[in-house]
Amino acid sequence: MSNKILKSLAIAGSVAAALASTTGTATAQAAEKCWGVALAGQNDCKAGAGTTCAGSSVVDFQGNAFTMVPAGTCTSMELPEMADGTARMGALEELTRDVPS
Repeated sequence: MSNKILKSLAIAGSVAAALASTTGTATAQAAEKCWGVALAGQNDCKAGAGTTCAGSSVVDFQGNAFTMVPAGTCTSMELPEMADGTARMGALEELTRDVPS
C-alpha cells in the first residue's frame, strides 16, 4: 500500500474512534430520572421509605420510584389513567401519587 492510502486509513480510523467515544458519552448524558413511570419491581432506584433500591417498587407507576428514560421524554410519556380517570404522567421530581400505604 502506498503512504497516501495508509495515511488516509489512519485518519479515518482516528475520526471513527473519536466519533465513537463522543457518541457513548452523549448517550450516557442523554437520560434523566423520571418519577412515577416504572412498573412494580422495575424501578432503577429509590422507592420510598422502607425500600432498598433498584427493583424495590411494589406498585405500578409508584410516584416515589424512578427509572431512567431518554432526556426530554419523561413528561410526555403516555401512561394509563388512574383509577379515578385522572391522567397519569411522569415527572422530573418525586410524586406523592400511587404510593403504597
